[in-house]
Amino acid sequence: MREPDPLENRELQRLQMFVYLIPVFGFFPALWTLYRRQGTREQQSVSRLSITLAFAWLLGYLLLAVGAGVPTSEFWTLRLLFMNSLLTSGYFVVSIGLMVRLWQRKPPRLPGITQIAEKTLRKHL
Repeated sequence: MREPDPLENRELQRLQMFVYLIPVFGFFPALWTLYRRQGTREQQSVSRLSITLAFAWLLGYLLLAVGAGVPTSEFWTLRLLFMNSLLTSGYFVVSIGLMVRLWQRKPPRLPGITQIAEKTLRKHL
């Protein structure tokens, strides 16, 4: 990790963190930041959180979609598809909530999930 330059624009760094928190699409710039080991500590922390949320959403989405695709009664198919839509809506609401916290200049953190993101992704990326 490089030392922060005092002449760098803090607003530009904050804008980059907004991009990291965009649902689904923010995953790729966040992954790129961690892969290249660039950015400030705060940017890397937001990147880890964004990647963790995206992986959790994708895993849940795929599991619920596969479960809904198994030929069972329509009762269970409808329930699983409904839970899938709730999971996706929740992912988007949480991402927007983190963006609002960032806009208010508060740290974008989620209890429990931030610690999991820091522990697991710090080892691998």
